Amino acid sequence: QVQFVESGGGLVQPGGSLRLSCAASALFSIYIMGWYRQAPGKQRELVARIESNGATYYVDAVKGRFTISRGSAKNTMWLQMNSLKPEDTAVYYCNVGPPPVSAYWGQGTQVTVSS
Repeated sequence: QVQFVESGGGLVQPGGSLRLSCAASALFSIYIMGWYRQAPGKQRELVARIESNGATYYVDAVKGRFTISRGSAKNTMWLQMNSLKPEDTAVYYCNVGPPPVSAYWGQGTQVTVSS
C-alpha cells in the first residue's frame, strides 16, 4: 500500500514563506510527482510537478514564487513557497502525476496565509 505523508504547513502572514515536505512509502524514480492543493469550496488542483529527470512545471498562479524539488532517493519531495498570498490558503497534497492516483491521497497539510 503506497502512502504519501505531507508536512510543513502552518499559519503564515502574507509575504511569508513555508517549506512543505512529502515522503512516499515507495520509490517513484520513474514517476512524475506533483503537489496539489484544495482551497475551501474549490476543486483540487495541480500546483507544480517534477519529472524523474528534474524537469519542472508550475501553474501560472505560483510561477516565480514556488519551487518544487525531490530528493536523490526519489521518494521525498519538497515545495518551497515564498511570497505567500491569502489565495494560497489551501490543503496541500502530494501524489504522482498528473494524473494523480486516487488511492494515494494522504491527509494533506494545511497552509493558511492570513494577517
